[in-house]
Amino acid sequence: MYDIVIIGAGTAGMSAAIYAQRGGKKSLMLEKLTYGGQIINTPDIENYPGIAHISGYEFSEKLYRQASDLGVKLEHGTVSSVEDEGGLFKVKTGDNSEFTGRAVILATGARNRHLGIARENELVGKGVSYCAACDGMFFRKKDVAVNGGGNTALGDALYLAGICNKVYLIHRRDQFRGAERDAEKLKVLDNVEFVLNSTVTKLNGDTKLESIDVTDKNSGAVKTIPVSGLFVAIGQEPENGAFANLVNLDAKGYIVAGEDCLTGHSGVFAAGDCRTKSLRQLTTAAADGAVAATAACEYIDRL
Repeated sequence: MYDIVIIGAGTAGMSAAIYAQRGGKKSLMLEKLTYGGQIINTPDIENYPGIAHISGYEFSEKLYRQASDLGVKLEHGTVSSVEDEGGLFKVKTGDNSEFTGRAVILATGARNRHLGIARENELVGKGVSYCAACDGMFFRKKDVAVNGGGNTALGDALYLAGICNKVYLIHRRDQFRGAERDAEKLKVLDNVEFVLNSTVTKLNGDTKLESIDVTDKNSGAVKTIPVSGLFVAIGQEPENGAFANLVNLDAKGYIVAGEDCLTGHSGVFAAGDCRTKSLRQLTTAAADGAVAATAACEYIDRL
């Protein structure tokens, strides 16, 4: 029996756990993979206030140790359902484990969005990747492509430009959505080529990726670009299906909750990238965790 069950052990989940424990509540984090979430694969974080440079791994490790030292417990498992049993919440995982809490914080984050084209799944690990920090070194001194126009895509291109022979940055629009500073850095690099107003439409190669077909959205012209690797960075999508009976989801599957992290279901709170919000960053995830845990503590105190 826990006061607060936190589903997800990324930045939002671990921040929530810290605030829950400091609020005198017994909390449990449930995580299907490893603590830290997607940020753990980021080689260099530069935009967290007060910390000029830190790796995602080190940041996550420090956050986890802080939570662990306060007494937070971490269990691994994929949550399959959350049921409200008259004020107590029963959380079930895929291995049939059950945990009970007086309040629940949903902090499941979001996963990388796929292109949705033929052979994409087949070539994952054979040239197609969703994490430049994880797989970039496999393509050292080779030609690669990055698909996307946000901060993640620009960051991936910068990282890969430092280790690869050539980087093609493919974006469906004529301007990037990511930080202008990073775009300007890329513009002056000799081994980076922008391929704008274009989309990846075909993956070529027998047993591994050998080239990609890119279609110009304006002219319809198709050109083949020889690459050994394609890094897909076109955004994220949430995995909130298991909670659809408990909270409202928007058209994209995000939990409907505002800056107060209230879901509309008494005793259930949402924090981090899994909820509706205008900015999904490390700082907003940490802030959400603090807000959600404080609200959950106040809710329990009123019971």
